[in-house]
Amino acid sequence: MKKITAITKSLALLVVMAGATLLFSFSSHKGGEGFEIFLNNKLVLQQFGNNMNHVKSIQLDERFTNDQLVVKYYHCGHIGKNRSIAIKDAQNKTLKEWKFANTSAASLSISDASMSCKVKDILAVQKTNPGRLNLYYYSEEIPKGRLLANIISADLAKAK
Repeated sequence: MKKITAITKSLALLVVMAGATLLFSFSSHKGGEGFEIFLNNKLVLQQFGNNMNHVKSIQLDERFTNDQLVVKYYHCGHIGKNRSIAIKDAQNKTLKEWKFANTSAASLSISDASMSCKVKDILAVQKTNPGRLNLYYYSEEIPKGRLLANIISADLAKAK
């Protein structure tokens, strides 16, 4: 009788361990690196993990003159230090840059991750620098920057 009870306990332990292994193999990795780009609170681009290596385009034109472009960049669940976003041309020359204040650990919230700029400022850069522009993110964590998206005008999109 003791032998059957020992076998039953061993079998139950094995089932629990197998179940736990199965559950943990499908758990998500919290705090991954990624970003989101919003146009007037509407999500237009979101990339996390390996997808960040595939640069996508966003189209801006005069319809969006009064709008706000918001970038939220996540460093493994944390907000970066000394953050900025920049517009660069095809030759990698910085044409416009916006810098953002650091946040304190006590006030961390999703709104603290927001970096906002006016679309009309981007369109002004586009007028004097026709062609594809690139939107970059910089921080202490990524001092060389990360290309987030290509910004194309309506005219450039029609030509394709």
